[in-house]
Amino acid sequence: MNKYYWLIPILPLLGCLFNGLLGKRAGKGAVTVVGLGVVLGSFLLALSAFLAMKGMVDHRLVLNYGEWMATGSLSVPFGLAIDPLSGTMMLVITGIGFLIHLYSVGYMHEDEGYARFFCYLNLFVFFMLTLVLGSSLVLMFVGWEGVGLCSYLLIGYFYETDFAPDAGLKAFLTNRVGDLGVAIGMMVLFAAFGTLTVSDILTQAGHLAPEVGFGVLTFATLMLFFGATGKSAQLPLYLWLPDAMAGPTPVSALIHAATMVTSGIYMICRLAPVFSLAPISMNVVAWVGGATALFAATIGLVQRDIKKVLAYSTVSQLGYMFLGLGASGFAAGFFHVFTHAWFKALLFLGAGSVIHAMHHEQDLFKMGGLRNKTKITFITMFAGTIAIMGFPGTSGFFSKDEILYLAYLKSPALWVIGVLGACCTSFYMWRLMALTFWGEPRDHHAYDQAHESPISMTLPLMVLAAGSLLWGFWGVPEAFGGHFAVGEFLKPALTFGQTHAAHGHHEGPAILLAVISTTLGLGFGFFGWTTFKNGPAAEVAFAAKHPFVHNLLLNKYYVDEGVELYLLRPIRWFGNLLWKLFDVILIDGVGVNLPGALTRVFGDFTALFQTGRVRNYALSMALGAALLLYVYLK
Repeated sequence: MNKYYWLIPILPLLGCLFNGLLGKRAGKGAVTVVGLGVVLGSFLLALSAFLAMKGMVDHRLVLNYGEWMATGSLSVPFGLAIDPLSGTMMLVITGIGFLIHLYSVGYMHEDEGYARFFCYLNLFVFFMLTLVLGSSLVLMFVGWEGVGLCSYLLIGYFYETDFAPDAGLKAFLTNRVGDLGVAIGMMVLFAAFGTLTVSDILTQAGHLAPEVGFGVLTFATLMLFFGATGKSAQLPLYLWLPDAMAGPTPVSALIHAATMVTSGIYMICRLAPVFSLAPISMNVVAWVGGATALFAATIGLVQRDIKKVLAYSTVSQLGYMFLGLGASGFAAGFFHVFTHAWFKALLFLGAGSVIHAMHHEQDLFKMGGLRNKTKITFITMFAGTIAIMGFPGTSGFFSKDEILYLAYLKSPALWVIGVLGACCTSFYMWRLMALTFWGEPRDHHAYDQAHESPISMTLPLMVLAAGSLLWGFWGVPEAFGGHFAVGEFLKPALTFGQTHAAHGHHEGPAILLAVISTTLGLGFGFFGWTTFKNGPAAEVAFAAKHPFVHNLLLNKYYVDEGVELYLLRPIRWFGNLLWKLFDVILIDGVGVNLPGALTRVFGDFTALFQTGRVRNYALSMALGAALLLYVYLK
């Protein structure tokens, strides 16, 4: 069976080619069968590969298909590496990806670009699988760049509008800034280790001691982390993700909740032994993650667009993941990647179901009372909400509190920041639920026509809801009587090549910290529900009483405006200066137009001598001969 595992990424690529080249002529039925079939086939093969990997002694399955490139000392294999880390990711990509593809059948059925949409989705799955399965940093970087391309295509899917192409371009350019950091980090690692094969790098890193001060590995890991802030939307490169909601809702669920935005976390986990050797980088990762978690959560408190609330929630939750990584909790951070994939995909798809029911209305202030009209959507989104707020027993509870506990061990200040962010999360999620499903309808026309989504949309919601509630038991911490099984499972991948792995048990007031954070979270969630269950009147009153604070949050701290004023506008001014000075004046004027003008002037001057009279030509010849004779005799 091993010889067929190369089809795991290739099947979605074949689906992309079929839907892109033949889908429009083949019809929606064929597009649906191929678009879903290739992802389902990849999932089944991925499941087989996952089980085969678990059966290996070292829990690692490496498949080499020859040498990809070789020049000088650089040799890059064309291979796939399946271990607990990449194996879990490929199941998330193909499994949750299949559910989102199935959801898209109902959500996008009336769209004219149906075949193009599934072409892009299949292409994204191919590149994402390439990213996580590549055995070298070079192949990982191919997938890294590929998902950036797909993000641009899918965010700008509604290309006939003004906002979608602009949002797609914003995402593309912002990610290019971060990608430069990844490229530099890879080059530095090659200079340090002489290889770009991940296993070789980790094996050599296992024999090194942590750096004291700022060294080569610190620089390399900081560059890689800078790239991660682009893909995973952290300060300062988070700006693209909220605008990415311009794409169709399934895109938000697949790319900006479950898979692509976790690329940066996956990269750091893949190189965990290297990052562990750079204490300065680990501190930067933790503090940037904590700052992002709280910063984005405060913005989500007052957003009116249902997808914008979830977008800033995604930025905040990604911050928690980086907080866990920076606190040396690589397994905890990755566990939150896994649980977040379930409940955030559920919440985005649930929001899409609400938007579908409300005839594409996204303003929370125009909703209300929908729990009686869309019962399945309400129940499943309820499950996602209690999961993301960390209700005891749900998946978000175990992954979030493990991160907060590790953050406390690193710095109590980081724990306070994380708890404040968690309180904001509970508040804005119950605000969203209350404004959407409770109270009286605020748009009676839309409410009267509202209806539950078709089974192709509600079935994925039910599956994701079950995962959001149950998968947390995979990572019950030791403090709660569990064994943190996910940590033991991921250990071979996270400590690969290390001669001595750090002991994972820590002493601390874990239960007390969990009680405090959970109680505060539940309290703020209840406060959010009671405040908004009868409508947005309380927020309207707050905005009237405290307009500065409300406008500051509503306008996202005016960061976009600041970037426009202090970064983009000077760049445009300087670009116009270069255009007019060098391009128009020097290149076009002096380099191109001046020789042409001189040629025309010289031609016009010599044309004066072209009279057509023989006596004039004879006189010119005589004068020329006399001049030559004079020069010769002289």
